[in-house]
Amino acid sequence: MTTEALLLSPSDLRNELPGSNPARLLKLLYEEGDLSRADLARAVGLTKATVSSLIAEMIEQGLVIETRHRTVDRPGRPAVDLNIDYDNWTVIAVDLSADHELRGALVDLKGTVYACESMPTGGALGGAALRMAIELVDRLRERADRRILGIGICAPGIVDANGRVLASHNLDWVGIPLQKEIEQHTGLPTCVANDANAAALAERSLQGRDTDLMLVKIGYGVGAGIIANGKLILGSHFAAGEIGHVAIGEGVGPLCVCGRRGCLEATLSLPRLEARLQSASSDDERVDVLSDAGHRLGIALAPLVGSLGVEAVIVTGLPETYTAPMLSAVKDALRPRITEELLESLDLRTSRLGDDIMFQGAVILVLGAVLGIP
Repeated sequence: MTTEALLLSPSDLRNELPGSNPARLLKLLYEEGDLSRADLARAVGLTKATVSSLIAEMIEQGLVIETRHRTVDRPGRPAVDLNIDYDNWTVIAVDLSADHELRGALVDLKGTVYACESMPTGGALGGAALRMAIELVDRLRERADRRILGIGICAPGIVDANGRVLASHNLDWVGIPLQKEIEQHTGLPTCVANDANAAALAERSLQGRDTDLMLVKIGYGVGAGIIANGKLILGSHFAAGEIGHVAIGEGVGPLCVCGRRGCLEATLSLPRLEARLQSASSDDERVDVLSDAGHRLGIALAPLVGSLGVEAVIVTGLPETYTAPMLSAVKDALRPRITEELLESLDLRTSRLGDDIMFQGAVILVLGAVLGIP
């Protein structure tokens, strides 16, 4: 990192930080909290003088602050603890996966949402949906009261490593260079990822980096984010976890937005699921609808759980009243399809992160791209 400019822009930080010694120090502070210069020097194998010089630059750039002086029982200057300057920065987080609105928020670097914006979509698709997404970002930029580190966008569908939405049936997007469009419009570092993948990263942050997990996101569509050996699995065509268009049965069932029949999304996406529930005439029928949905999800998950051996399957996006009968049916569907040992050790539950999981995932995307953490 350099001090040639008094204050580096977020784009400059993205170009200079990832993979550097300052990024290693920031990663330690992010993971461990308050640490002194001596603590950091020991942890990364640099001299204290080198660390002190790097920390001075990062304090000047507003990345790090001194938090407290340690109490000591011996003569000499007390060590001063350091931490990331969380209050100096914000991330613009955008979730494009809801069926009736686009959601956005200003989020601090700890993942706490402190301002929200939403825009009803009115069924907008294609170019109209893109223009609405850009307008939502602009609204949040106007409300930002801190330095903006970057923009994180969670989009439904298949998204490549460059933030291009290769295919999103729910937004009617094909080959949309969303990351490039937003960066050119705002001048800010922008990260675009599949919504379920972003949610999986948020869940990994809560669970711990060594946990293998699969996060199933149910909303306007259905998808999964998979973490194996601590890493997000994308697949060679960036379509890993696209379980929404896995057909259950022999091409029978409701017509899916992709044009096929029998897709999981055609019965399990929230709009389709809620329509089925509204047509039910009794509580027992409603339970049957939820159990059928859970059964179909369990059939789709069984080969993935059995082959990957994930420790946890975490479901997000469902109203609380749907979860008990659905998760019970998922487990019943898994039972004859995977080993008893794997089933008994599987942590099958809903996410504890609630409605903000997408925004927290967006923060993690930006932290990784701009600061090289976590």
